[in-house]
Amino acid sequence: MKARRTVAAALSVLALTAVAACGKDGTPDSDAGKGGSAAPQLPVYQVNAAAKLDASKTWTTAKTRGKLVVGAKSDQPFLGFEDVQTGKRNGFDIEIAKMVAADLGFSADQIEFKTINSSARETSLSGDQIDYYVGTYSITPKRKEQIDFAGPYYIAGQSLLVNKDNTAITGPETTKDKAVCTAAGSTSVAGIQKYGAKVTTFESYSLCVEKLLTKEVDAVTTDDSILKGYAAKNQGQLKVVGTPFSEERYGVGLKKGDAALQKAINDALKKHEDNGDWKKAYDATLGLSGSAAPAVPALDPVS
Repeated sequence: MKARRTVAAALSVLALTAVAACGKDGTPDSDAGKGGSAAPQLPVYQVNAAAKLDASKTWTTAKTRGKLVVGAKSDQPFLGFEDVQTGKRNGFDIEIAKMVAADLGFSADQIEFKTINSSARETSLSGDQIDYYVGTYSITPKRKEQIDFAGPYYIAGQSLLVNKDNTAITGPETTKDKAVCTAAGSTSVAGIQKYGAKVTTFESYSLCVEKLLTKEVDAVTTDDSILKGYAAKNQGQLKVVGTPFSEERYGVGLKKGDAALQKAINDALKKHEDNGDWKKAYDATLGLSGSAAPAVPALDPVS
């Protein structure tokens, strides 16, 4: 039976490449899930052909090369995910990257996405390996010592993902002596340990989800935005529970000292938040988890 459950769980994880949708707290939403006429549609971004940002060295270099190089995640469903079959990317972070690029004068076809792990983000930006980074990148004082951020464009918070039939875990205070999984080195470890949880760590959240599906752990914890994506991809099996118990302000990372680019990205975010593109992008990605779009956070001033 265990082997059978393991195979089923593995198939569920592999199914991350498939399009799916869920209702409230991971409950399937039939219309969205079937991709019918009621399914939310991604916005179309008009490229600003007149964009000119000579004061930005990063923009000037990108214009000369004819494309932007954007850092992103590739294993976070509905946020930053790469379909290994087609090589195409999708998710809310990917849409943020595209709407910003359009205002900078680059079409989606002129974006080269590059997968950058969390530990290499600052060095990739400082070393000019990428032009900007969009991938669940929390704005923190320590990171701002090395790079700059535009945004924030989204505020997430640490939360919990459990199996659909789990009624014992409803929030962090109910995890005492429970087996909770998260990624090694993440801030989520300390965030849940203080509640008395027995923490197991792996290199990736997808491995934690696999252990959750086979009920080898009781819960997975990290930012609620990431957990919503896993719930949406495993509709009917997993759900996000409780109220977020931390604040993670997602920003667009860029090389330190490029105030012109920082302002241009902030202006792009403001424009697409005001014209409704931001919400349309959310509804067609993270919104498929069934969680309504949160309030758009106020942008930080240009440093």
